Amino acid sequence: MDKYICTVCEYIYDPELGDPENGIAPGTSFEDLPDDWVCPLCGVGKEDFEVTH
Repeated sequence: MDKYICTVCEYIYDPELGDPENGIAPGTSFEDLPDDWVCPLCGVGKEDFEVTH
């Protein structure tokens, strides 16, 4: 699974880790994140993330 980086603060969402502190289980793909999920560091929405390598 691809990792995604926040273009504002550079937080990396790793689907293998999820975001358990915000109710996102490990193994949750970026596409399956709820539409209202926001970056846990700076609060921007999914639209401000892009695939990182």
